Parts: sequence; structure tokens; C-alpha cells
Amino acid sequence: MTSYAQPVDSFDVVVVGSGAGAMTAALFAAENGMKTLIVEKSDRYGGTSALSGGGIWIPCNSHLKRKGGGDSRDKALTYLRAATRGEVEEERLEAYLDLAPKMIDELERISHVRYAVAEKYPDYYPHLPGALAGGRTMDPELFDTSRLGEELEHLREASPSTLLMGRIAWTARDAHRAMARERGWRVMLLWLMLRYKLDFKWRWRSRRDRRAGLGSALVASLRRSLMDRDVPLWLNTDMRELVQNDGRVTGVVVVREGRECLIEARHGVILASGGFEQNSALRERYLPAPSDRAWSATPPGNNTGAALVAGQALGAATEALERAWWAPTISVTGEDKARGVFAERAFPGAIVVNGRGERFVNEAAPYLEFVEAMYADNARTEGKSIPAWVIFDGHFRFHYAMGPLMPAQIKPDRRLPREWRDRVYWKADSLTALAQSIGVDPEGLSRTVERVNRFARDGRDEEFDRGGNVFDRYYGDTNVTPNPCLAPLAKPPYYAMRLDAGDIGTKGGLKTDGSARVLNEAGDTIPGLYAIGNCSAAVMGPSYPGAGSTLGPAMTFGYAAALDLVKQQRKVSAGAGQP
Repeated sequence: MTSYAQPVDSFDVVVVGSGAGAMTAALFAAENGMKTLIVEKSDRYGGTSALSGGGIWIPCNSHLKRKGGGDSRDKALTYLRAATRGEVEEERLEAYLDLAPKMIDELERISHVRYAVAEKYPDYYPHLPGALAGGRTMDPELFDTSRLGEELEHLREASPSTLLMGRIAWTARDAHRAMARERGWRVMLLWLMLRYKLDFKWRWRSRRDRRAGLGSALVASLRRSLMDRDVPLWLNTDMRELVQNDGRVTGVVVVREGRECLIEARHGVILASGGFEQNSALRERYLPAPSDRAWSATPPGNNTGAALVAGQALGAATEALERAWWAPTISVTGEDKARGVFAERAFPGAIVVNGRGERFVNEAAPYLEFVEAMYADNARTEGKSIPAWVIFDGHFRFHYAMGPLMPAQIKPDRRLPREWRDRVYWKADSLTALAQSIGVDPEGLSRTVERVNRFARDGRDEEFDRGGNVFDRYYGDTNVTPNPCLAPLAKPPYYAMRLDAGDIGTKGGLKTDGSARVLNEAGDTIPGLYAIGNCSAAVMGPSYPGAGSTLGPAMTFGYAAALDLVKQQRKVSAGAGQP
């Protein structure tokens, strides 16, 4: 490492990354009197959090309690133990359950962040003991981005897939109401569109909606809260390595404005810079094959594993590097990253097949398990399930969205970009012709559709029980009976879209304890070093217990790291020596 006579600047805490976990950690550190700096590699703040749904999975949250919800710590711990299959230390599970509800209560008290409980959003594994049919997931309220002033231009723009018609902000509760076609959904959509259209003054200034929703709302409200406390956020600042003195992490080396420099962190460094899904070499080394960073729904050029590499250089232990927060994705011509396919797979009238034309999974399954099924079937069929294909008919196309395709009743085929044809979607007048155009076995596809159509008439999926639990039905069409997730494919033309084995981030990384302190191979803490979010090994282990299981822990352990740093600072101030 280059020798530095003195740092260019000095702070109590340096936070690397600017997603929701990073900002939460910085906010709590600053609120407790610590001089705090956030450094961000890109020219936009918000990271993957700004592209996400913004939900947080918080058992025993006070919002649910006020509504009379029936959650309990014992119930939540029972569920987490079952979901994580004994692969996560009990200390970390309990730390999460103890700290998460405190974190969100404190965050709402000291910041502009506002959440509402998603009462109808069920846990992802309703068959496991301790699961709830709704209430543990919390959904951000909309945020007026005009309150950011000039900082708005540096906020990472929300993914079009998280916006109504690619431009209008809404909450996850609104989206569910529309996708499930619940009573009054058309009136709700009309109101959202009118509110956007009639905001003439703002639309003259920006194509963006004045309001931010989902992950964008979370990031924007956190940034406003940090601005209130004058917490600096340095963009275009790339961390290169960590600095140790006498075994303690005391700073970071960064490249800023083309110059390598040292920033002192008197009490500690919190790594919150994401996983390594955009690093092809690390994907090849750790993740299952086939693997391609182009399949990821995260921002290209970011999340390249800098925290992982820097931590390993100091002897940090790692866990679960072969895992990711899997999600099937669709690549859209002209867009810089793939789009995750989350809710649409549950809509009635679409199926997913492999190259043999066979189904291999419950299409409505949680997205992590869906991609795991892709890999398992790909091994079984010797390469026939990656990519997979989502197939639907003219009826589905008219009524429902799929990836970038809005329902045809809103945006018919003639209004779609010409370059999307046979690249983003394929279309044919018969199943046989469609299968031939995408390289899928026509006879296999015909047999599969015939069988699924029978399941739809009977209301029961005899192969994978699609629609057989409360999670599947969450995004099903409430107007379709007897099964809201099943409908026949019988109306030409027929459509196909390619599904890749994508992700919304990796979930393995530096090993940490219940206070987010990084551990070495011997199980001891590395003083002054913390890791949260996707650069740390996920507290959820091999599972995805519910919507918000990425951001909830990132923010909770950001809170834990800040509290621990404050505690260590007070020890020093009291003359107790170095922490």
C-alpha cells in the first residue's frame, strides 16, 4: 500500500456505499454525534435500494401491533429457524428480531422515512411453522422529491418496472390492488394517472413524477434526513482498500477526482457497498454456472465486490459465496440492465417451460426458489432450462402485464418498439410456430398446454399446486375462479419471452456477528470493521422469508453497527482505552 503522510480528511465513521442500509447506518451515527461520511462509487446515490420495491421485512413491527396483528417474537423465531434450516447462528437471528422493530420505530422518529404495514402481503413460506398471512412486510409511503432540491439530480432513477406505465410512482399496496384486479382498481389507476398529468408545474421541469415510491421513496427520504444533519455524501469516490493500524481498521483508501487518497475513520468503517454480481470473475469463481452479469437486475458497473476483496485482504472470514438473491429476469433492448420478473408469474394464463416444452416449477413460487429450480432442472435436462421461456396467449396479453409489456388494452402490439419483436418477445399464430421460433420442442409444449388447460378448468394444478397457498394467490386475479392463478392458454396469437437466471444481488459475503462486526477466520472481530447488506453473509441464510428480507436486515444491521460504534466511542471518551 502507498504510504500517506496524513489523511486528506478525518471522520469518526466512514460508510462505504449509499443504499438504504448505508444511509440508515450513517443517519444513526450522525444522530448520536459522530462525524460521518458516506462515499459512493458511482455518480448516483441509492444503489440497488433505489431500484427496489423498498419493502422491509420486520416481524413484530409496531404498525402491525397497532392494527391488532397476531405476531410474536417466538412465532417469528420459529419461522426463521425453519426457513434458514439451521444454517445461521442463533445469535444473529435473535439480534435481528430484537433490533428490527426498534430500528424502524427509531428511524421514523428521527427521519423523514415513513412506512405502512402491508397487511395482505404474506410470508413467502406459508407452509412453515410461524409464518404469517400478512403484516411483517412494510411498504414505504410516497415521498415528495422536490424536498431534495439540487440533490434530486443525483438520485438513482427508479427502474421503469417499479413505476406505473414506466413513469408514475405508486406504493406496493397500490400495485397489488391493480395486479390482483381488486374492487376499485380502475378508479385508483385513473386517479394516479390524473395526479401525475395535472402536476403541470413539475412536469414542465422533469419527466419524473414529483413523488417517489417504493425504494426510491426510501432512499430519497433517507437522503433528505442526512441533508438535515449536513452529512456529506461523496459521489464518484471509489474505495480501493482498507487501512489498519495495530490491527484496527482506521481508514479507507479511495480514488476521488482522479487522485488516490486516504480518509481517516477514527472509530470505524461500515462496508455497505453491495455484493459482487457485477464482477464476472467473482461470479465465475463462486456462483453456479451458467452465470452472466448481464442477467442481473442491479446497476452495471456497481456491486463489483470491492468490500469482499478488501475484507479478505485483512483476513476476514466469508460465508455463502455461492448464493444470490435470485430472480428471473428479462433483458430489454435499449435498457442497461435486466428487469426482474416478480409478480407476473402468478397471473393466470402464463406458464414457464424449458427447452423440452415442459414445466419444471410452480410459476408463482418465490423468485429465489424459482431460479434455484431453473438451475436444478438445467442440470437434469443437460442445459435445457437456462434460459427458460414464459408462454402466454392473446387473452393474457390483453389483460395482464409481463415484464416490459403493459396489457394490450393499454399498449397494444402496434405501439411496441419494432426492435423488441423476436428479441424481447416472440409472437406466432400457433403454439407450434411459436415453439419453433424460440427453439422449444413443439410437441412437448403442446402437451404441456393441453395439461395446463385441464388444470385451469378443474382449478387445481396437479403438477406443482400453483395457486394452492396464500402466497401464490397474493398476485392472482381475484376475478378468476376457481383458481386465481390458473387460466387456459387457448386464444391466438401466442407469445413467448425469455427468462434468464438473474438476481437482485449476491447474498454471500463477509462473516459478521449480531452487531455487524466483521469476523476473521478464527471467529474474532476485526476491530473497527463492520459489514452490512449484500457485502455481508445474509442473516436469512439460504432463504427469502418475506418481501423486504434484503433491505430489512441491511437497515437493521446498519442500525446495529452505528449503535456499536457509538458505544465504542463512549468507552474511549470515558478513558477506557481503545475499543
